[in-house]
Formats: sequence, C-alpha cells, structure tokens
Amino acid sequence: MYPSDLNEDQYNLIKFLIPKAKTGGRRRTTDTHQVLNAIFYLLRTGCQWRMLPKDFPKWITVYYYYKSWSREGIWIRIYRHLYPAVRQKMEKETTPSIGIIDGCVAKISTIKILAII
Repeated sequence: MYPSDLNEDQYNLIKFLIPKAKTGGRRRTTDTHQVLNAIFYLLRTGCQWRMLPKDFPKWITVYYYYKSWSREGIWIRIYRHLYPAVRQKMEKETTPSIGIIDGCVAKISTIKILAII
C-alpha cells in the first residue's frame, strides 16, 4: 500500500463515476481501483509511466485508462462531484466566489480532495 492509494471509503465515493466495461468483446480483467491507485501514485511521485511499481497493473494498461478517462471527461466529473463536499467539510460555501485554475494543479486536486474526505 502506498500513501497515494485510495482506501475503500474513498474509492466508494467515486467508483460510480468510473465507466462500466463495454459490452461485447473481452471481459474487463483490470481492477479499476488499482488503476486509480496507479494513476494517483504516478501523479503524486512524478515517476515515468514505465517505472510504475510492478504491484500495479501494467503501465500501458494504466496509461490507456488515464487517456481514455481524460478524453471522456471522467476526471472533471470526479472533481465536480467531490469539490462541493470538500468545501462543505471545510465549512465554506459549496461554490467559491472566485477561482483560478492551473492545468498542473488540476491533476493533483483529485488526490488532495479525496484525502480531505
């Protein structure tokens, strides 16, 4: 287990936002919880895709899901789902009055939000 891993409660908060396996063809054999853990590990440590530890799914599989979920807007959905809960927990209004976003910060924000919840 790594510090960036999602525990079961954290994973349960977002698993319904992860796309279900497509029908037809081969069955999904990859655990999406482990894919998320690998992505968060990579984002947290800054390691290269090919240097992901061997206890995660193969790097090419993790990369495939990361790119696919990026194209489908899954990361934005996760962020939008968690953000109000975090603000509420911090005793703030659920929507900010002003905001600035940086692309690099946006990738890490989901990890930080899950850690707060």
